[in-house]
Amino acid sequence: MRFATFTLILALFVSAPLGQLNAEEKEKAMTVKKITSVLFAEEIEPCLKFWVERFRFEKTIEVPEGNKLAFAILQKNGVELMYQTYASAEKDVSAVSPEVRKGPSFLYVEVESLDEIISAAKGAEVIMPIRTTFYGAKEIGIKDPAGHIITFAQLGVAPQH
Repeated sequence: MRFATFTLILALFVSAPLGQLNAEEKEKAMTVKKITSVLFAEEIEPCLKFWVERFRFEKTIEVPEGNKLAFAILQKNGVELMYQTYASAEKDVSAVSPEVRKGPSFLYVEVESLDEIISAAKGAEVIMPIRTTFYGAKEIGIKDPAGHIITFAQLGVAPQH
C-alpha cells in the first residue's frame, strides 16, 4: 500500500470564481476536516518510541517496508501525527523527495500541563529552555530523534514583560 502522504492537496472544483458563490456554496467548498503534520525521518522506529513511551501516543497505522517501517500514524486525544521515511517518500513521489530532506520541521503543541511534558521529556535534547512568553505561554522546545523541533506550550500563564 502506498501513501502520498506528504502532498496536501486542497482542490476546489467550482465553475465560478469563489467570490461569485453564494454562502452555502462557499461553506461547502471550503470544508477542511483535518490537517495532519507529516514528519520525515531516516528511521521511524526511534520516533515512535519517543512519542509512545514519553507522551503516551498510540501507533494506529504502520506500513512496513522490509524489516523496518516506511510510514506510521500516531494519535492521542484526537491529535494525529505521521512519520514517513525519506526512502518511502522517494518511492512515493520522487520529484519532491529532495524537499523532504531540507527539514527540520517545527511543531507547536498546546498542552494542558507543561510540567507533565517536562517530566516526560527528561533526557530529550532541549533546544529552548523553559520560558514564559509575553503572550502568556509557558514553553519548552525539544528535538525529536529525527531532528524536528517541537515546542510544547501551556497557555494562560501570566505573561512576562
